[in-house]
Amino acid sequence: MEYFTSNKNTGSFKLHLLLVAVLFLVIACNPTKYVPRDETLLDENHITINTDSLKKSDILPLLKLKPNKRIFGVRFHLGLYNLSNIKKEKWPHTWLRNIGEEPVIFDPYSITKSKDQIKAYLTSKGYFDGQVSETIMTANRKSKVYYNIDAKQAYTIRNILYEIADTGLIKIIEFDSVNCLIERGKTYDADVLQAERERLERFIRDMGFYNFSGENIYFGVDSTVGKRQVDIFYGVKKFLRVDPNGNQLYIPNSQYSIHKVYIYPDYVPKDVLSGGDTYQQSLDTTEYNGYYFITNQKRQTIDYDVIIQALYLKPGSPFNVSNTERSQNHLMSFKTYRLVNIRYNEPEKIVMQEDGTKGLDCIIQLTSMKPQSFSVELEGTNTGGNLGGALNLVYQNKNLFHGAEQFSMKLKGAYETFSKSDKGLTSLKEYGAETTLRLPRFLFPFVENERFIKNYNPTTAIQLSYNYQSLPVYVRTVANASFGYLWKDGDFRTHMVNPLQFNYVKIPFINGKYDSTVIRQSSYLINSYKDVFIPGGTYSFIYDNQKLNKARNNWFVRFNFGAAGNILYAIESLSKFKVIRDTLHLSNDTISIYKHYNILGQPFAQFVRTDIDVRYRHIINDVSSIVYRGFIGVGVPYLNSYAMPFEKQYFEGGANGIRGWQVRSLGPGSYNPPSSTYVNQTGDIKLEANIEYRFRLFKILEGAVFVDAGNIWAIKDDKERPGSQFKFDTFYKDIAVGSGLGMRFDLKFVLLRTDLGFKVRNPIPDTNEQKWIFSQNDGLSKRNMVLVIGIGYPF
Repeated sequence: MEYFTSNKNTGSFKLHLLLVAVLFLVIACNPTKYVPRDETLLDENHITINTDSLKKSDILPLLKLKPNKRIFGVRFHLGLYNLSNIKKEKWPHTWLRNIGEEPVIFDPYSITKSKDQIKAYLTSKGYFDGQVSETIMTANRKSKVYYNIDAKQAYTIRNILYEIADTGLIKIIEFDSVNCLIERGKTYDADVLQAERERLERFIRDMGFYNFSGENIYFGVDSTVGKRQVDIFYGVKKFLRVDPNGNQLYIPNSQYSIHKVYIYPDYVPKDVLSGGDTYQQSLDTTEYNGYYFITNQKRQTIDYDVIIQALYLKPGSPFNVSNTERSQNHLMSFKTYRLVNIRYNEPEKIVMQEDGTKGLDCIIQLTSMKPQSFSVELEGTNTGGNLGGALNLVYQNKNLFHGAEQFSMKLKGAYETFSKSDKGLTSLKEYGAETTLRLPRFLFPFVENERFIKNYNPTTAIQLSYNYQSLPVYVRTVANASFGYLWKDGDFRTHMVNPLQFNYVKIPFINGKYDSTVIRQSSYLINSYKDVFIPGGTYSFIYDNQKLNKARNNWFVRFNFGAAGNILYAIESLSKFKVIRDTLHLSNDTISIYKHYNILGQPFAQFVRTDIDVRYRHIINDVSSIVYRGFIGVGVPYLNSYAMPFEKQYFEGGANGIRGWQVRSLGPGSYNPPSSTYVNQTGDIKLEANIEYRFRLFKILEGAVFVDAGNIWAIKDDKERPGSQFKFDTFYKDIAVGSGLGMRFDLKFVLLRTDLGFKVRNPIPDTNEQKWIFSQNDGLSKRNMVLVIGIGYPF
């Protein structure tokens, strides 16, 4: 959604910019306002390290005292605090102090503690005799601290000596030693030792040792062996058990396997607590394929086979903590259960399995969500300054056929009014319906279903939709049907394949003036605005590690590939179907001939389309981050299509593109379209790059400064649209650049966004041939600004 500042006063905007600059200046002034006279403000921390093996970014978190946070070099939060009167408790003083930040007072004791922390860190990284010194410089009641780290030479690992008290684990640990993270000749690192402890603990527990704990693993370090080397003593203790008399006994760790699996498919914690023995007596136990289902329901809430297929736990299999977690995650992915709890019990009487392991009972408690829901969604819209609203009626069933099938149906109606400035255009109406059915399995005849389900957690999706759009200059209907698959490949990778995808697009009405003044200016546009059948398929790959909260650098990559019409074209050409010849009459009296095949009396599209979207986020500190984004997309129509279908073309501008332009108003290339009441520029190629610096101002309010660059192009030479074609030797001249600033309101359940974008470089020069906007006299005029309103981050 976007709003074009067509009714804004340029002088008013410049005044607002001036006020913002004055506010930052006031905030930056007198940072020591509330610093006691005999104290100083901690101004900066500087770190110097004499080795490349250690990073400053790893040292900074160790400092006990950190300066006040800065945004663009300004102590913004301290400035807010200083704007208040600390002697007053009324608004806005208490509010300013709450959203601001108290001055950080220089404290010599904290500096000493910081040095101790750094020294301990050096030791943990193998720099046992590293030294840390500090220099303090004070001026104008502000202190700067310079930490100088002399790491010396790191100690390396000479030998790894195993001390395994539990003889039952010796062969297992020896077999696994090839995976040990501790390596001879490498620098000593306590973090590696901790990672090895966690790795070995999981490995041994996955081998069936239910009671084994990381506390059974210890490391000893001998740094006296000389030559700046250490010997690592890798120890594994026996299991500590306390007998009924309170005596501590060390006994060998026991290996366990699953004896019985008890599943509660409709577990309700509230009923269990309130029902007591009466509730327990109402439960019935049913054995099914070796599993015990315990329920008080006469009818299965979910097919037992579906639950079993999601489990990596089988009676008789060794206890395995990884398989327990995988089972829990798989069951939660159904979105049918609100809670999945898996625990183990040792029977009061020891049960010995046939393989000599001890028996362990597995209890799985499944708490369901409400199977059906109905919701009404109201939306406010603001597209190009045209106010409107949308009403969505949504029905969901999370267990349609008692197999964890997710069914949803949405009915949508939207309406927008157009302002008087749009030369008499009245309104936009949109109606639609969409149904989706997701199955928690892979419907494919040649795939070993159960094994595939356990390894990849697949979903099959079937979708039908219909959309009616009445725009100012044309009416369009789009019917869609798709069948496809989604599966996970590890924690961060997702694959989506839609082998069958059909779109049927009809344009029953086009405004005569728009048709003659815009569409019929180009044979490409004429072919774009035609009824078309789009039979094809798509593949998408997504890599997303943004769920790692501790990661400073997060990546998101999405790759898409689609093709359409190839099979139909091959069939019709081999079968020698009749070739249809269309005669296109352009506004300049030019005639163009277009040849194609039809299917059921309708032209079908033939093309390939691929694009990649890459995003990288770097967290600078706890209040600011910088995000980079790059996008490349190409669509190639051929044989049965002269132009890409309108729905598959790229566009630029708007809330999620180059924000200095209205949506669909930029490009293609340097082409300057004829004046129209409805701007709708599209192309076959899209290049875009974005940089956005985000910073938290206070509580729900965030700020942003951004730069966007890119454009769209036509892939074919279109004489009716000069400057629109992509050419490798000149495309860089068509790059548009926009910049601006924005505000984000984080309401937890939704993030509202406003961005004020400016044209910085316009590939369509003005009459003075000046593409750089600010070289013009009216660079900050209203025609070079766009205010967009959106939901969520732009990328």
